[in-house]
Amino acid sequence: MGAYEQIQKTFINEYKERPKIYKDRVRAWKKGETVVRAERPTNLARARTLGYRAKEGYIIARVRIGKGMRKRPKPLGGRKPSKYGRFFSPKESHRGIAEQKASRKFRNCEVLNSYWVGEDGQAKFFEVILLERDKAGVTELAKFRKGRAFRGLTNAGRKSRGLRAFKARGQVDRS
Repeated sequence: MGAYEQIQKTFINEYKERPKIYKDRVRAWKKGETVVRAERPTNLARARTLGYRAKEGYIIARVRIGKGMRKRPKPLGGRKPSKYGRFFSPKESHRGIAEQKASRKFRNCEVLNSYWVGEDGQAKFFEVILLERDKAGVTELAKFRKGRAFRGLTNAGRKSRGLRAFKARGQVDRS
């Protein structure tokens, strides 16, 4: 078994068993800010499969997202049938919302990908891989493709656009 397989198994078992280390980590994340720059990835194996490299120009941001449905404010403009609902599920996934939050916080960076790292009863935590546009070692992806998270060009956005089997249909991947 390779090192990355071992890291992945450890991460999965840690979530299933919920030891004290995991609970303390989630508590510490919850007390912090919504979007925080992380020193290194929590799940290195997953980050590497999604394109992270431990070199200059790659940033990891940890994002906290509230769980549950969003409550809609009271309707303005009368009680029409279309305005009756109070609770609506968001059109974006939690992962897509996390990518957009990270992109807003780090304006000089472009979102490469993201992955889930933990959750508790009230919040989910995602780590977002960002690329700095100004660094020399960064690919053209960050320099010429701006606003990927907002246009649905990341993996989380493709799912909300109905492009899950994008490569399987014989189309060219242009992200």
